[in-house]
Amino acid sequence: MTNRRQFITSVAAASAATALPHAAFAQTDATESAWARINRTKVLRMGAVAGAAPYYHKDLASGEWQGFMIDFGKSLAGSLNAKLDINETSWGNSVLDLQSNKIDVFFGLNPTPARALVVDFSDPLFNNAFVLVARKGFDPKTWEELNKPDVKIAVDIGSSHDQVVTKTCPNAQIIRLEKAADATLALQTGRADCQVLAVVLALTVVSKNPTVGHIVLPTPTQATTTNLGFRKESDRQWVEYVNKWIAQTRSSGKVKEVVLANMQTLSGVKPDQVPSTISF
Repeated sequence: MTNRRQFITSVAAASAATALPHAAFAQTDATESAWARINRTKVLRMGAVAGAAPYYHKDLASGEWQGFMIDFGKSLAGSLNAKLDINETSWGNSVLDLQSNKIDVFFGLNPTPARALVVDFSDPLFNNAFVLVARKGFDPKTWEELNKPDVKIAVDIGSSHDQVVTKTCPNAQIIRLEKAADATLALQTGRADCQVLAVVLALTVVSKNPTVGHIVLPTPTQATTTNLGFRKESDRQWVEYVNKWIAQTRSSGKVKEVVLANMQTLSGVKPDQVPSTISF
């Protein structure tokens, strides 16, 4: 217990010592900072998205939450000796919930420039490579092979999948659909040659329905980072503490362990099904 308190104290001290003025871009408000509120109440409020396994999964009968983001949330709360309070949200509403101070943290935000204007981000929790779920007989080796007018690529509009395809394959026929599930259906029905997804989601899709296609990792590897999001505030101690927790969690090997365990439990993806070239 003493060592834990010393660790939290040292993190707080280090954060305070290295914090820089953010008046130019952080919102100014008179509300209690997240760091102060968490330490006062011993409650950590995190957002969670139902039906987003293996990231998040809510059992409809029991109301119990699972998923690797839930496990990471429990670990972070435990490091603070705080209770984890899980608040249901959506990917689209998570930023609004942070801004309105409904939650203290959201696990799983990609730090786009637009989002960075309205919320703060942690250091990367893990890397998530982009792969293809490709139809039978379609097996491109590089992104350049996809960048052709006769190649049809399905993505969910506005997503990180859409962004990477727009950047790397401007000459391809990009089929933009509302949801990732709609893009998968386009692949299944022959409207697309492939669907671009982050590897965690792609492995889940193929595990649930092996006939939909096979996994292809084009070169050079394109990847995004999975980060934590926070409400913008001038007090940087909460962000700095979480970055220390991330560094410790990554160095211990827990990130890969937690991700693979949940993928197997919630999505049926065995560790040996993850391409050897993929590193979390």
